[in-house]
Amino acid sequence: MSAVVDMARLGSEARGARSRAYAPYSKFRVGAAVLLDNGAVVLGSNIENASFGLTCCAERVAIFSSRVQHPSAKIVALAVSAGDDSHPHEGEHTRMPCGACRQVMVEFMPSTAQVWIDGVGAQTLAELLPSPFKL
Repeated sequence: MSAVVDMARLGSEARGARSRAYAPYSKFRVGAAVLLDNGAVVLGSNIENASFGLTCCAERVAIFSSRVQHPSAKIVALAVSAGDDSHPHEGEHTRMPCGACRQVMVEFMPSTAQVWIDGVGAQTLAELLPSPFKL
């Protein structure tokens, strides 16, 4: 796998996944796309539940699915597309991955992995979560 990641393509995949989100309560749709070192792209979208604690974020859906579908592959990059361009009040902070997703990223991604956030840009996982919990 080339060291160059096509973040535009990965971002497009995340936007496509966002369109398939199940968000009847918040209406806040999120899509994610994980790029693996074997070239596979695994998608995830947020899935809400009336009992909000049972809701699962798009980032975790994509990461967990990649682990199940490609158990020996390593995550190279993650793209996230959140919100909706028709909601101008949704700025940079509402588009950022939550703390739980960031901690899951630390568990399954190298600190050098690129994380691209629609409307924000790219950064490494280490920049996104500089002081993760470690057991």
